[in-house]
Amino acid sequence: MADPSLAAWLRLTLAPGVGPKTQRDLLAAFGLPEAVFDAGFGAIARIAGDQVARHLFDTDTQAAIDAALVWHEQPGNALVTLADADYPRALLNTPDPPSLLYVKGNAALLNTPAIAIVGGRNATPQGIRDAETFAAYLAGQNITVVSGLALGIDGAAHRGALAVNGPTVAVVGTGADRIYPARHRELARAIAERGVVISEFPLGMPPLAHNFPRRNRLIAGLAAGCLVVEAALESGSLITARLAGELGRDVFAVPGSIHSPLSKGCHRLIKDGAKLVDDAADIMEELRWPHPAPTASGSVTATPDLFTAPATSTTEVPLLSALGHAPATLDELFVRLAEQDPNLTGEGVLAMLGTLELEGRIARLPGGRYQRLA
Repeated sequence: MADPSLAAWLRLTLAPGVGPKTQRDLLAAFGLPEAVFDAGFGAIARIAGDQVARHLFDTDTQAAIDAALVWHEQPGNALVTLADADYPRALLNTPDPPSLLYVKGNAALLNTPAIAIVGGRNATPQGIRDAETFAAYLAGQNITVVSGLALGIDGAAHRGALAVNGPTVAVVGTGADRIYPARHRELARAIAERGVVISEFPLGMPPLAHNFPRRNRLIAGLAAGCLVVEAALESGSLITARLAGELGRDVFAVPGSIHSPLSKGCHRLIKDGAKLVDDAADIMEELRWPHPAPTASGSVTATPDLFTAPATSTTEVPLLSALGHAPATLDELFVRLAEQDPNLTGEGVLAMLGTLELEGRIARLPGGRYQRLA
């Protein structure tokens, strides 16, 4: 038999035109959702206006309520309301907490120490590695990694946490029954099995553009701090960082090359007061979370690298030196190397680049540029 209390929560949150603030106003005035509806049209109209009252009493949401209750009964799924013990306490301290969350996975993770890791969708290979490595270190210390399941840095953050069997939360801008982007279907399944996927949007909600800024406020609200790994100036991850700062959360940013457009957003954050980090232990220390004790040599275990590259041959060392740590084109590399070896040919440089790319030491970027990988 369906829970009438839960059905009332769904009726309140599924009514069109009744946003979270109005829902909270009604709950503050009358108590639980059942009491809201028991109060009647006139009482609701006095609090929220005639239009809201009409939306609540004249809109037929029964089919959507029934579908949500069926979804709720499936193993691993839950509907978590403001009145539930599992509701994220961190969100209760934000200005706009959702009245109801659709949760797929381990809801207990919503009340654990957490860090948000976000960044651009069009990430470089180095940005992907950095996100995975930071996430792996933090998740390995039992810090929950929160991100948005997007392409690029978000997906890398989730994968890094899963790689060490650590906790991770994916906050999605669609219904919890939909996967966006589609290529993250397997990743979302792994997160639901070993972490948790959450949404404030009704089941079936498509990936509408205006949903994602609202999704970002939950990413910021769930975490004690927000790390931006790689972001252009127009990246939506800067919205998440701004929201985190407005909530009093710590904001961290990984610096990059001054020549890379995908580092401009991080550099802007640092100029605006974000903390520059180049090691995940910096975050643990800043947030005063316990982290590994010093070794016998006195050093603390550094951020682990999830990738082990083969040793570089002596013939390729000059090329890596010429490449440095900023992207460069083939022509730029040839000019730099020709100063050292006048007999070098373009074919020889290409051959070395091909070898290093196969070994995972460099990556090819759009525009014919190459980047050294850490």
